[in-house]
Amino acid sequence: MAVTQEQAQWFQDAFSKLVDNIDQAILGKRHVIELVVTALLSDGHVLLEDFPGTGKTVLAKALANTLDGTHSRIQFTPDLLPSDVTGVTIFDQGKGHFEFHRGPIFASIVLADEINRASPKTQSALLEVMEEGRVTVDGVGYEVGSPFMVIATQNPVEQAGTYSLPEAQLDRFLIKTSLGYPDHETAVTLLLDSANRARAGKVTPIIASSSVTTMAQLASEVYVDASVLSYLNELVTGTREHKDSALGVSMRGALALARATKTWAIAHGRTYVTPDDVRELAVSVLAHRIIVDPEAEFAGATAEDIVASVIVDVAPPAYRAA
Repeated sequence: MAVTQEQAQWFQDAFSKLVDNIDQAILGKRHVIELVVTALLSDGHVLLEDFPGTGKTVLAKALANTLDGTHSRIQFTPDLLPSDVTGVTIFDQGKGHFEFHRGPIFASIVLADEINRASPKTQSALLEVMEEGRVTVDGVGYEVGSPFMVIATQNPVEQAGTYSLPEAQLDRFLIKTSLGYPDHETAVTLLLDSANRARAGKVTPIIASSSVTTMAQLASEVYVDASVLSYLNELVTGTREHKDSALGVSMRGALALARATKTWAIAHGRTYVTPDDVRELAVSVLAHRIIVDPEAEFAGATAEDIVASVIVDVAPPAYRAA
């Protein structure tokens, strides 16, 4: 069913209200908030990588508080076990049978704080649930429900005692972004309000879980022309063929970008995706899925540079010669 202009306008208004609500806690970072909300409404997950004290946890909490659903926080540490994340089956002597005790992963919004501090075995406990929305314990599957979103944070500076996320795990994050430090005006505003140590607590729920599911379904029905999908695929192919790339974007990454562009388009009041939508989201959705060639990386090349270069090299449909 085609999305109508009235539905697109309703979606844009609702999207704007969600961003405004979260913006109470995270000042001056509207674009990053828009990316995170886009991931939520695209049934995706977000990886926030930034320096300590930039507001990663506050952003995650503010999003959780905006949604009238359940949320949990998992502090990843080297001694965290997979069962501490997913839950565990315990024998109930009174009832005479085993019962499953749900872990913190069973929530609408899950904050995985400092995810790179846990062992690879514990990190892998998130693989199934992030991809399929279910947890398997002792051979029994348990659905986590909808909506479901993991917001993981990691600090790129302190690498001692950390475990880098494997490519298979990175590929399951729809978007990777960072907040960065605030500009001067925003920093002064935050300093004037320094007595408020719980900015995320100011954020109150404004949307029900069922409404998030409805918006996600509506976004999935946004029209994408075959020429735009061809352009998107050429960008993805370009990351694989780039001279500085050791491993390009997978098909999962291409599908993720297609989903995200639909949400981005309707969030801006349109019923169709444009090449500009693809370009605006390409770095955030694709860069973390690329492995840079070691020699090129030593010379200063980054995954973001590769995506930016491919965007320049591949002409969008509207500008191609007839």
